[in-house]
Amino acid sequence: MANSMRAEHSTLGGHNVESSANASQGADVFRLPNAIVLADANNFFASCETVFNPQLAGRPVVVLSNNDGCVVSRSAAAKQIGIVNGTPWFKIRDQAEHDGVIARSSNYELYASLSHRMMHVMSGFFSHQEVYSIDECFLHNTMTRARTEQTCNRLRNAVLRGVGIAVSVGVAPTKTLAKIANHWAKEHPASHNVTFWTDILHEYGDDVLRSIPVSEVWGVGRRITKKLMSMGITTALDLQRADPVLIQHRFSVLLERTVLELRGIPCVEDASNASSGVRRTQILCSRMFSSPVRGFETLSQALSVYAQQACHRLHRQNSLCGSVAAFCSTSPFSKEYSRIGNSVILDDPSDNPMVVSKAACDALRHRIDEHAPYIRAGVMLLDLSDAQDFNTFEGMDAQRDEHGIGNVLEIATRRFGPRRVGIGYGGLRGAGRNDADTGATWTMRRDMLSIRGTTRWDEMPIVHA
Repeated sequence: MANSMRAEHSTLGGHNVESSANASQGADVFRLPNAIVLADANNFFASCETVFNPQLAGRPVVVLSNNDGCVVSRSAAAKQIGIVNGTPWFKIRDQAEHDGVIARSSNYELYASLSHRMMHVMSGFFSHQEVYSIDECFLHNTMTRARTEQTCNRLRNAVLRGVGIAVSVGVAPTKTLAKIANHWAKEHPASHNVTFWTDILHEYGDDVLRSIPVSEVWGVGRRITKKLMSMGITTALDLQRADPVLIQHRFSVLLERTVLELRGIPCVEDASNASSGVRRTQILCSRMFSSPVRGFETLSQALSVYAQQACHRLHRQNSLCGSVAAFCSTSPFSKEYSRIGNSVILDDPSDNPMVVSKAACDALRHRIDEHAPYIRAGVMLLDLSDAQDFNTFEGMDAQRDEHGIGNVLEIATRRFGPRRVGIGYGGLRGAGRNDADTGATWTMRRDMLSIRGTTRWDEMPIVHA
């Protein structure tokens, strides 16, 4: 049936769905009903907190956002007592502590390290891996049903034993359906955390997609949801049965592909591997301050730090930027809320951290209210291009980092860690557990930070035999 549906819709919207879907992976893989395997860690941030602190296992744990603001991850026990993601911590702190909830600040170093280990383990079980985010990856499968189930269980056991993270697996003919199958595996313990879409469909039929709000379908955003609901499309089943040509005309070819994916027709190509960190259009570094910042002199310190962090990513992917944007804002809950932003076009594309830092500060110079309490700022590098492919006429060369300042900063950061050397506040270190941040009063607050046991020698766990 999938093959007949593929043939029927292969030219919808003026593009060849089959050829686009199979361009990089091969048609044989996508003819299988179990072609896509989605492996996703359960409550990843909260689970990472239990790896070096087993006493937290089974207890209500929440991980907070920057500056210990809102809940961004919850353990299964925290979900059971009704804690919701996005809830400001100060609103529920007293009740949560009464209920025995353990809160942790976001430990980005630990999460990134455990993610890398987890992805490395999972890459050895299937022929091709696409790391989609910090806690999930798509794996392309060509094995039989029985072999696939066996391999998925071996994968889960290997990650649990080797990394200490529980993983759920969804198997389906398309990425969108694999997302649904994976969510089903998390919500139904009887599945033993491995679910095949064909099994769900056989047992429950259309009731599966009928029970899923259209807003929860992968690739459907908040704005699109409102428009779809105005058309009477409120569930995943409604979207599956929608006319793909009409959807493409009213929305986009991307949503049309979602319709086809819900029908079992694969047409979402692999994206850039998330673990590589490569950005093709822009690089953004933005933070909220732990305390309000007033005046350009102090604000420029933060802009310089963020510009250097953005340049670090620019150097890592060997790119140049053509323009630099900077912005800052006061609290959105303030009666006098204001947001200021501006961009500077560089004379020539550059990767020089001094050029980029100066441009970021110049973008907001003479534009801010010296007395306004700004709580957030950010720097964005735009008009990115590959440094190796940048060829122009003589005299119009890129503003390369001829003195090698960027390379020196890169080498020093890799060898000695962040904040050991830099431009201005980019080279100042905080004290104690906050030495990865600057010593400024506006630096990010993480009062409940757990150990960084895989990246810091002085924080390595000690095992007593």
